[in-house]
Amino acid sequence: MILPIGNAISPALLQEITSKSQQELEFADGRKTAGWHARQVKNNRQASNSPALNAVFEQVSKALLAHELVQAAARPRHIVSLILSRYGKGMSYGSHVDDAMMNGARTDLSFTLFLNEPAEYEGGELIIDDPAAERPFKLSAGSMLLYPSNTLHRVKEVSSGERLVIVGWIRSLIRDPGQREVLFDLDRTIAAIRNKPESAELLPLLLKSRSNLMRMWMED
Repeated sequence: MILPIGNAISPALLQEITSKSQQELEFADGRKTAGWHARQVKNNRQASNSPALNAVFEQVSKALLAHELVQAAARPRHIVSLILSRYGKGMSYGSHVDDAMMNGARTDLSFTLFLNEPAEYEGGELIIDDPAAERPFKLSAGSMLLYPSNTLHRVKEVSSGERLVIVGWIRSLIRDPGQREVLFDLDRTIAAIRNKPESAELLPLLLKSRSNLMRMWMED
């Protein structure tokens, strides 16, 4: 399941991140954090580790883990890792799949949190290799795209302006993406009928089914 999520972080946090990116944070060659294959196709800059960056990541993690749609779609155990990336003119990231393990944890879902508006740069689309066709995504500032970490994807070359994003990886309590989608659909159904008196008798059964599926599928 590939899911765009609008307003994933608050405007205040978005402004704080962009301000720190311009004034406080230092950026280095992004290939330093890439695996052997990704290193050959990766061309971007990434924020170097610092107390200021750690503070940003702590706020972003807290905001995303509390987001209702992230909770429903990802069933997150925790966020495995975050990277703040900058793409200037001529930069891109060729076709690759994310590492299965990071920091000793399995990566089940990946996400890109867009930090500036699409009009601020040309190119830079996140291209997802879907079985039917390639799907380009270039979301508004503060929005994120959530997708399975086993997905082949790339970032199209930026031809002008600058693309600023935070990319991250989530370890889910539900390993199987099909099972996560079933639970997500159940959540949507439950939300749709919660305030409908005529359907009130269905709610306990749906809640029971969701809870029992989670007991069957969840990992501690």
